[in-house]
Amino acid sequence: MLWYRFFGLTLILHTVKYILTNEQEMVDFAKTIAECLVLGDVVFLQGDLGVGKTTIVRGILQYFGHKGAVKSPTYTLVEPYQLNGKDIYHFDLYRLGDPEELEYMGGRDYFNNHSICLLEWAEKADGYLPIPTIKLIISYHPRGREVWVKEKASIFRLISYKSNTYQIYLKNT
Repeated sequence: MLWYRFFGLTLILHTVKYILTNEQEMVDFAKTIAECLVLGDVVFLQGDLGVGKTTIVRGILQYFGHKGAVKSPTYTLVEPYQLNGKDIYHFDLYRLGDPEELEYMGGRDYFNNHSICLLEWAEKADGYLPIPTIKLIISYHPRGREVWVKEKASIFRLISYKSNTYQIYLKNT
């Protein structure tokens, strides 16, 4: 478990690890995560360049009905999507020079109960972002990718993912 301190409140994150062996497993895994998302959720995606953060975002967007390619909005910082009546914002903060740049572009306006926000490189804006509902930490693994899912205990959702070799369930209590 991971503990966050935020304005005097303590939030507990439950954690589970998955090994994903190929790109299709990553997309399928992302769709499973997407099933649990509701308006107001914030998802942080953390990991090295090329590890698959945008692949996860693509799977989430496909779940909500997006067709076509998904590019990381490295230069524009945010790419908006309107999918099945939901506002979904894909942020890539890799080129963010200073967290205050988010303030100048009205960044806090995106985080509300009427949208879902997916953020790559969220650590670049530490202190300016809300606490994530779900945090995905992706790293290289000899068999593919290792993904740690850290989920706020207060959301009480079941995240399960099946692969041909294992099945893991995470339930917040």
